[in-house]
Amino acid sequence: MSNQLVWADIPVVDLDRAIKFYSAVIGKPITKQSSPGFTFGLLPHSDNDVSGCLYVPDGDNSPSLTGPLIYLNAEGRLADAVAAARAGGGKVLQDIHQIGPYGYRAIVVDTEGNRVGLHAMNK
Repeated sequence: MSNQLVWADIPVVDLDRAIKFYSAVIGKPITKQSSPGFTFGLLPHSDNDVSGCLYVPDGDNSPSLTGPLIYLNAEGRLADAVAAARAGGGKVLQDIHQIGPYGYRAIVVDTEGNRVGLHAMNK
């Protein structure tokens, strides 16, 4: 994966309403999908294109004007990326953890106060 931005979580209050809205805005259907423990609206993409999802957060995020959670590509260096965030004055909100079949992530706060996801398919 060569993209620096690899995924975006867009928090919503009403998933069905958001799927309808975003499908209309982007002009393509958003598919409602479920995995154990969560249901989300998958934004359309093909192969390894950058994409994202709509989801109803359970306290880790909320719809706001401060923006969605953007994931940066940390493939092959996830632990190094988390260490660099700490060393560079950032804070780790969620250390490296598996996100089902979608790989691994960590959530950090940058030096400006933004939450950013770091993603890799392998630790």
